[in-house]
Amino acid sequence: MIRYSLRCANGHDFDGWFRSSESYEAQRAGGQITCTECGEQRVEKSLMAPSVPARAGRARAAQAMAKLRDHVEKNSDYVGADFAEKARAIHEGREPERAIHGEARLDEARKLAEDGVPVLPLPFAARAKTH
Repeated sequence: MIRYSLRCANGHDFDGWFRSSESYEAQRAGGQITCTECGEQRVEKSLMAPSVPARAGRARAAQAMAKLRDHVEKNSDYVGADFAEKARAIHEGREPERAIHGEARLDEARKLAEDGVPVLPLPFAARAKTH
């Protein structure tokens, strides 16, 4: 089945499902496709985003996540459970400015954000560096 975004001559947008592109063309030529809002028979396909299979989307998301993890680990220091303390110290100028990552409890992260310390949650668990 193919889903098309359709638009009638009066500017109404709606979706239609067809067995194939040939089926769509045959139904359109035969006046069998009408606007769901006004009944207009002059209907054309409108622009629509391509459909990406779920498997391909998951694979791209996994690749992006791995790339992000690699970037974070290569460009910041892992501070483990001391993250909240280190982030606050860097923000307040008590430690040299540098990029860090680690773990923080939810209440610690919330307090940092409330106090204006620029932190972001990462969409993956940190791995300790072993060197």
